This record gives sequence, C-alpha cells and structure tokens, in this order.
Amino acid sequence: MNVRQASQYLGVSPDTLYRYITEGDIPAFKLGNRWKLRKTILDRWMERKMSQSHARRR
Repeated sequence: MNVRQASQYLGVSPDTLYRYITEGDIPAFKLGNRWKLRKTILDRWMERKMSQSHARRR
C-alpha cells in the first residue's frame, strides 16, 4: 500500500501517518522515494495497539 491508501485504511491523515512512520511507530519501507506499507503488517500493528489499549484499561 502507498501512504494515501494506508492512511485511508487506518483512518488517519497522510501527515499523521508520515509522522508515525518517521518516528518508527508504524513499520514501513521505502521503495525508491516512496513509502510502502504492507496491509498484513498494519493489521498486526493495529492488533498490538488494541491489546495495549485494552490492557491499560484494566
């Protein structure tokens, strides 16, 4: 996925997604001069975030 597609998928703005990528929060890689993200990795990242959020509420 490119940044635009991934930002739509995650429900965040492209600027927010760029920030997450550059801060190392979301795993991504550069192909040429464009960031690419794998949907399966994004799904795992979201699962971890949901688990962490759920654990904090207890």
